[in-house]
This record gives sequence, C-alpha cells and structure tokens, in this order.
Amino acid sequence: MSTSESRPPTTTDAGIPVASDERSLTVGPDGPLLLQDHYLIEQMANFNRERIAERQPHAKGGGAFGVFEVSHDVSAFTRAAVFQPGVQTEVLARFSTVAGERGSPDTWRDPRGFSLRFYTDEGNFDLVGNNTPVFFMRDPMKFQHFIRSQKRRADNNLRDHDMQWDFWTLSPESAHQVTWLMGDRGIPRTWRHMNGYSSHTYMWINAQGERFWVKYHFKTDQGIECFTQDEADQMAAVDTDYHQRDLFEHISSGKYPSWTLNMQIMPFEEAKTYRFNPFDLTKVWPHADYPLQEVGRLTLNRNVTDYHTEIEQAAFEPNNLVAGTGLSPDKMLLARGFSYSDAHRARLGGNYRQIPVNMPRSPVHSYSKDGHMRMQNVTDPVYAPNSYDGPAADPSLTDDGGLWYSDGEMVRAAYTLRAEDDDWGQAATMVREVLDDAGRERLVQNIVGHLLNGVSDLVLERAYEYWRNVDQDLGDRVQAGVRAKQNEKDPKAAEQANPARSSMQAKA
Repeated sequence: MSTSESRPPTTTDAGIPVASDERSLTVGPDGPLLLQDHYLIEQMANFNRERIAERQPHAKGGGAFGVFEVSHDVSAFTRAAVFQPGVQTEVLARFSTVAGERGSPDTWRDPRGFSLRFYTDEGNFDLVGNNTPVFFMRDPMKFQHFIRSQKRRADNNLRDHDMQWDFWTLSPESAHQVTWLMGDRGIPRTWRHMNGYSSHTYMWINAQGERFWVKYHFKTDQGIECFTQDEADQMAAVDTDYHQRDLFEHISSGKYPSWTLNMQIMPFEEAKTYRFNPFDLTKVWPHADYPLQEVGRLTLNRNVTDYHTEIEQAAFEPNNLVAGTGLSPDKMLLARGFSYSDAHRARLGGNYRQIPVNMPRSPVHSYSKDGHMRMQNVTDPVYAPNSYDGPAADPSLTDDGGLWYSDGEMVRAAYTLRAEDDDWGQAATMVREVLDDAGRERLVQNIVGHLLNGVSDLVLERAYEYWRNVDQDLGDRVQAGVRAKQNEKDPKAAEQANPARSSMQAKA
C-alpha cells in the first residue's frame, strides 16, 4: 500500500474532506483571498483561540498516567475503596513549578507541585501537594499576596528578589518552608527523584465511623537527587524543559518511575492536646510521634497522548473526596476547597468536569444544568426534591467530607497557640539536626546568592535577622557572605549586559 493510500484524508472539524492543506482559495493565482474558503477561515479562527489561560501558580508542568496498587491493609483507618488491600486504581499525576510561567525553565529554584487524581469506582479522588511537607503560610488571607510577591513587578514586568524577601521576612511563619527552598531540595534533579507530600492534614474515616487525622507521604523509589545551583543554572541554559523531557523519555523507554505511599496517622482525639497545632501547614509531625505506615505503590507507566487535553486542561481539586476521606481544620486546605474549583471555572468554564480528563469513571447523577460547553445530556426532572424518580442523596455512601465539632467567637486569628507553636523551631531543627556540615554550607551559599540579586539594604537587614531567628550561626554566616561578595564585579558579565555602552566606551 502506498503512503498516500494509507493516510486518512484531511477534514474540517465537522469531518468534511478538504481540498488542500497548503493553498488558499483565491481569484486567480495572483488575486485576493475568498471569504468562502471556509477551511482557511476555520484554521485561522481556531489558531486565534487555541490558547487557554495558564494557571496562576503552577503554570509550568507536565505529567503522566499510571496505577496505584494497595500493598498493605489500612482498612482499620479508612473505608475508602481506593485504599483497600489489593485494589488497583488508574491515576493521573501532574508535576509543576509554582512561580514560573508556562515557558519558564524547569530547573529554577522553586517548590514543585505534586498533584494526583485517582479515578476510583466511587468518583474522582484528588490530592494536591508539593515536594515539601510544609508551606509558606498557615492562613489563606496571605496566599494571593505571597504568589504575587513571587511573580513579576507591575512596573518593569521582571521577577524581583527584593519583593520575595520583603514578603518572607515580614512573614516569619515562612521560615520552615524557605529553609527547604534554599536547601538542596529546592531544585530536584528530576521529578522522578523527588518525594510528594499532601503537606496538609486530611481525615480518614473507617467502616465503624471512627475518625483519624492523616498526612500522605509519597516517597520516591528512585531515591532523592538534587541539582546544585550551578548545575541547575547550566541546565536552564541547555534545556528549559529538562524535567518534562526526562519523565517522557523514561516512560517511553519502559523505565517506569514509582513512589511508595506512606501515611502518618494520628488518632482523632490526640489532635486536641498535641504539643503544637497539628493542622498548621508550616509544621511537620515528627516521625518519632507518628511513624510512617506503608500503604501501596504509585507507578507511572503511560505518557499522555495530547498534552493540552490531558495535562493543561486537567483540573485537580482537594474537594474531590470519596467516602472514607475528608478535610481537616487546616485553614489553607479549607480555602483551597473553594479556590481550586473557582480557578477551574474561570480558566476552563463552568462545565470543566465534563472535559474527558476530568470526568470520573463512576456514573454521574447530578442536577447541574446547562451553561457554556455543556456536553452531557440533561434529563427531567432538573430539580430536587421531586416526585419523578430523579437522583436522591444517600448519606450511607458519603462521609460528607469529614466532620468535626467546632464553636467559638468569630475572630481573626491563625490558631490557638500551644506549648510548641512558634515560627522558628522546626526550621532550626532542620538546620542543626537534619543537615550535615556540607548541607549547611550549601544552604548558606544558596541564600547568599539569592540575596545578592537586587535585594535592598532595608530588606537585607531583615533577612539577616530572619536567619538568626532560625539559627544564630546561620544568620551570621549569611550576613558575612553577602557583605564579602557585595563589592565583587564581573566585568565580562557587565559588558555582555550592556554591549552598546561598552562599544561607545571603546570608541571613546
């Protein structure tokens, strides 16, 4: 069979064969275009509309499909079908940077998003997390301001380290996460070589209705590997899409990456008297108090076939909860329950859940009706309650997102302070007890390098104090490092940055 016989004919989006892939319809070879060339009009019009708004944070990313298989029995803690022994569930994973736009380098220093969708028999179950077990803040009022501080200035449209450090040093609760960010794990070598954490505290509910507080830890089976700042800078110049390419090529060659899911599980009542607030997103639970319990393995084994429809239009949201799972009093998590869905409606439209990658594998019986890009047929009755056999809620099939008792005066406060609730302690423990001497030295150099990039004297002084609050010696070393390098100049870099001025000086 010839090539031409084996290839399907080009058609319009309505399935109608077209006359040419290369030539527009004109009045004679040299004449004007004709409006009735409907295929040319279709091509131009579609091209003008083929970009959708990028995500606000987490714009740059990629992912793949895979399977999650439960290997250990955790049915004593959750009735969720996805976590019952031996169950296999199809999964979509998306990895991302936080601050960069869609075209930004994969290897910038930044937290990495680690989002998962489990296509369970009970509906979609989504987890949105990062490659760090903590976050920059505990109250959602500050989230929008934080993201803007990491983006671009209004006047020159440039990213600005001064406003980043300005925000961080005025937000002491950020210290733990910034220590992670400025350390080795601030730049993973690949997505395959980083862990994924729920970071937030969630709820599990078992078949007897008993409740537990939990944290998800996806530990990479490839081992943790990271780039140094110099290596990351070189890779950003050589291959801006390195992480995307690495994942795609490894899956294509059959080298499937995997992660082992471990859980930290806290009995429900213990949260009331724990030594610090267990719902504070800036804190980790020490493993000595709540050791990891293995659950199963996530393996990514299938690349996407259309990046736009399967990754760019994927809409993860932590309010996608199945029976046996729920939210917690974590203020950031509760806010994300609204914010993510609202962002998807703004970016993809009100019926974004009908995009194939977002559709559940289980039947849908909802009273949602009409709207832009509605794809699924609606049948009467379209209201509830009704007398005509429309869907009816069944409380036995849900735990209503996890419930707990709460009362009190209306206040604006992060959390009630407990004995060990402070902003610096866990960051200090990380610096003094988790990092070795070489790791501490790299941390110092990473901070110094970041502070030397346009940070004002006012903010610099606060930054030194910020790091002294974490560890006195660390703060002293950061200050000494910045001051030692402030007057260093690179003539070659200056010349390359200002070629016209250098040329004029040479002529003079």
